[in-house]
Amino acid sequence: MFTSALKSFSSNISANYTISSTPTSICGAWKVYDGKKKSTGRAVSIFVFERKSLDAQAGGFGARSSSSSMRKVHEEVIARVKRESNLLARLRHPSILELAEPIEDTRSGGLMFATEPVTASLAGLLLEKDDQEKAGGVAGRPSRFVVTDDNGQLRRRELEIDELEIQKGLLQVAQGLEFLHDSACLVHGNLTPDAIYINAKSDWKIAGLAFAGPPDTSDTPSNIPPISLSEVLYHDPRLPRALQLDMDYTSPDFVMDSNVSSAADMFSLGLVMLALYNSPHTSPLKTNSNVSTYKKLFASSSSAPSATNNYLSSRPLPKDLLNGVLPRLITRRPGQRINAREFQQSQFFDNILVSSIRFLDSLPAKTPNEKSQFMKGLPKILGQFPRAVLEKKVLPALLEETKDREILFLVLQNAFTIVKSLPSGRRAFAEKVIPKLRETFTVSKGTPSERDSAKEAGLVVVLENIELIGDSCSGKEFKDDILPILQLGLESHTHTIVDKSLSCLPTIMAVLDFSTIKHEVFPTVAAVFSKTSSLGIKIRGLQAFVVLCGGSSGGNEALGDGLDGAVQPPKSAKASNNAVLDKYTVQEKIVPLLKAMKTKEPAVMMAALAVFKQVGKLADTEFLATECLPILWGFSLGPLLELQQFQEYMALIKSLSSRIENEQVRKLRELSSSSTAAKSNDLMNVGSTDAFFGSNGKDVGENDFERLVLGRGASNNSTNMFGDGHRPQPQQSQASRAATPVFAWSTPTASSAQHSANSGSAMNSWGQSHSFNTQAAGLGSSLSTLTALKPTPPASAGVGNSSTNGFGAMAPMQPMNKQSSTWSTNPSGPMTQPTSALSYSQNQPDFFVPPPPNPSLPYLQSSNAAPSAQKQSTIQNQYTKGLGGSRLQENGAKQAVQKKTGLDAYESLL
Repeated sequence: MFTSALKSFSSNISANYTISSTPTSICGAWKVYDGKKKSTGRAVSIFVFERKSLDAQAGGFGARSSSSSMRKVHEEVIARVKRESNLLARLRHPSILELAEPIEDTRSGGLMFATEPVTASLAGLLLEKDDQEKAGGVAGRPSRFVVTDDNGQLRRRELEIDELEIQKGLLQVAQGLEFLHDSACLVHGNLTPDAIYINAKSDWKIAGLAFAGPPDTSDTPSNIPPISLSEVLYHDPRLPRALQLDMDYTSPDFVMDSNVSSAADMFSLGLVMLALYNSPHTSPLKTNSNVSTYKKLFASSSSAPSATNNYLSSRPLPKDLLNGVLPRLITRRPGQRINAREFQQSQFFDNILVSSIRFLDSLPAKTPNEKSQFMKGLPKILGQFPRAVLEKKVLPALLEETKDREILFLVLQNAFTIVKSLPSGRRAFAEKVIPKLRETFTVSKGTPSERDSAKEAGLVVVLENIELIGDSCSGKEFKDDILPILQLGLESHTHTIVDKSLSCLPTIMAVLDFSTIKHEVFPTVAAVFSKTSSLGIKIRGLQAFVVLCGGSSGGNEALGDGLDGAVQPPKSAKASNNAVLDKYTVQEKIVPLLKAMKTKEPAVMMAALAVFKQVGKLADTEFLATECLPILWGFSLGPLLELQQFQEYMALIKSLSSRIENEQVRKLRELSSSSTAAKSNDLMNVGSTDAFFGSNGKDVGENDFERLVLGRGASNNSTNMFGDGHRPQPQQSQASRAATPVFAWSTPTASSAQHSANSGSAMNSWGQSHSFNTQAAGLGSSLSTLTALKPTPPASAGVGNSSTNGFGAMAPMQPMNKQSSTWSTNPSGPMTQPTSALSYSQNQPDFFVPPPPNPSLPYLQSSNAAPSAQKQSTIQNQYTKGLGGSRLQENGAKQAVQKKTGLDAYESLL
């Protein structure tokens, strides 16, 4: 029980509809709110009447208004308001305001009902136009009719009143009056601009039926009470004026004759027409809601509207209206007035635009042949229609005919023409066209598709206008609503539709994102390419691959050289390569499709060449070398290719080969440079073969071998084993030798020193020191920073042993201190010569490197047989006492010196 009581207090409209927080307009006593049904999303307008408006109006009269009389008046007003809503629920006509939800009480005690979406009342629109004219034009004052679109932005409602809009609206009002008078047998009784509403389609609708009733001459029984003129003509100041009869638009039949007939509505219609052209846009009658004033106005011909005074209009009236319509509407005698049907046939509506709108309104009842002829001729006059009429009247009426498959392609052609001509075409397309396209072409999954030639003709129109569609909708709208239509075209069995669908790919690439292109568009295109047996579709598929790889479908990317100075405007500011396929897809999906092609037609081969040009920009060089070039060579040798076509293939092959070569050379150079840098850190690179055997690369041991086997003595002018001839060096002064860094070769043994003393020439003997300039030796001054090398005793004195060729006696370079008499034990400091060695002068060079053994020494002139142990011991002692005696003894104190043989003897050089 409690639940039922709670439901009785809740409003059905409030529970089932979402209502805006502020009213969009105020029409008479009603506040109009935008609403939307929660279950279906249907847009409506919510009319709300608040009882407190009655209390506020009556509060100013104080004690003069008794509570009982006011309560009675309020009850009459509420009954009148409910009467209006109830009549709207009973009357169904295109020119009568459509009721969506019946009237009901609100929690605050007011009334509420819902209708089709309305923009404003005619009275509000005329008041808006007055304000604009006073402010100096449309842009002079902000409009009160401002709505919020789906993007959350405010925009002004387009409610301009021009001649065609007036003609169309009056024609629709006349149609509604004809329905009321002839079919419903009712008299409106209060036809004013407040009783006419303009809906979202810019149609004029009749409402305000609070004073409607049957005429006095009606014989048809009706449960609607007749109009009580004695009550309605009395103006009660305690009530809002909007809830009372507006005498400024009332017929003299009511006021002066007390007669209720349909002719009274026609007189009121004439006054409404005068208000549309007058300035300000009000009735020429100013009665102040007083019956006496009204009668005085009609008592004089000068104060009553007539043809002699231009019907009291402050502006010139249209000729057709002035001559043929108003004299038969605004007349004192009801019998002289025309009815609603005759009014529609008047000369005022005799023009091509109004006739087209009338035909469009009755289009569902026309024959297929009449519809087809009308649709074919409509594009010729679309440019003459006002834009507001095109968007709100013509376009919705056309889209309603998409249900007729026979004229579907004609309807879509006209619809796209209208969208292209509208400044607000993007909004119109999203709100009106897309839902109809989705409803017409979308096929539910699992439903077997049957070939429909009429539907396919409409699909061709959509594909031809894909660029306009791409510019008129967002990426999300395109993906959700347009992409399924394109996929339907790609899967069609008609080659023309498939061809047009593939040609739409550049527009698709500019609108959709990368993920959608890769996972939804490319698989469909690849399937069409691989399954088709048509050469035209095969070529179009290859052009689609070019676009997917970032190229242009036209293949004219490089028609100009860019040196002519001509500035080429961008083809499309919206186009971008953001959706180009990635390298993996190109290499693993597109190239295998090209490889699997069996046809060798020249047109197909050249289209494939364009694809490979784009692949060459994206793929790796290794992939190009192993996969693409073999395919290109195979295609280039096709038997049907002409010379020029073969040359184009060869140009691409050479270009890719050059790229592969350059890339490989670059890689190898990088590897070579890194390897060289690593080897330069090795100490073995310091003592190259040129340093030991001469710069000319000649084997300097050849002469020594010849002297050895022939038994010839050494010559003073012969070449030594280092490849240098014993050339006398120029003498240098003391200061010059001191300033020039030199190297010294010296033997550590006394026997070698004695042998050099007997040789007769200090410059040609290995027994004494040899000083030479570093530049002459070719070693460079950087050798002064080399670390010291220790001499390694030879393992054997045989000729075939390594000790016989000079390596065994090679001593590392050691920085020498001329003024010290003992070897230094500090590795980082300079090492000095021991006192037991040969004495040196003050001009002795800073660095000493022991020379290789002289072949003329006794222990090197032996045979190939191994020397005796005693001789080996003598040689060992000579080396030990010569250069590194003190240091070897010092190291021997720490650890025992082990004898090294073979390659171990060269350990110090590694």
